[in-house]
Amino acid sequence: MSDTKIQQGQQWLEKLLQLIALPASVTAEVQPEAEGGEGFWLKISHEDLSEAQIMRLIGERGANIDALQYLTNITLNHGLPKEEQHPFTVDIGNYRQKRLSELQAIADDVAQRVQATGEEEEIENLSSAERRQMHTFFKEFGNLDTESRGQEPHRNLVVSLKG
Repeated sequence: MSDTKIQQGQQWLEKLLQLIALPASVTAEVQPEAEGGEGFWLKISHEDLSEAQIMRLIGERGANIDALQYLTNITLNHGLPKEEQHPFTVDIGNYRQKRLSELQAIADDVAQRVQATGEEEEIENLSSAERRQMHTFFKEFGNLDTESRGQEPHRNLVVSLKG
């Protein structure tokens, strides 16, 4: 089942890229997920794309690649029972790993400041997926709490001392 599903994702994304006049090949990998199970990574080859095309695919603060990922997930998992759904991650030029490193650095800096001052700190301009990742990062600090406040698109992550 998973081989067929990941191939379906690869073909679907390649077709979508053709439709938006950015033909590129897509490689597919199965990777273990932190929560258990497996996730499917669809990596867009950037060798045949210009820097401008790559930046257009990523978008401002990753908005376009997040939208591509959302469309991929909603389309390929539509109508399937929860146990048959698989998460797809869409990436180009290791953008996801680079952004993950940036988020980890932000989390470390904010944790240090909150622990030093005791004052809560708000982190703005994160996508919902990035906020989820940040919640996970902050779990490593046993003395910090996190919560999301506000309404999209102005929802922010708030970090404070437990207590």
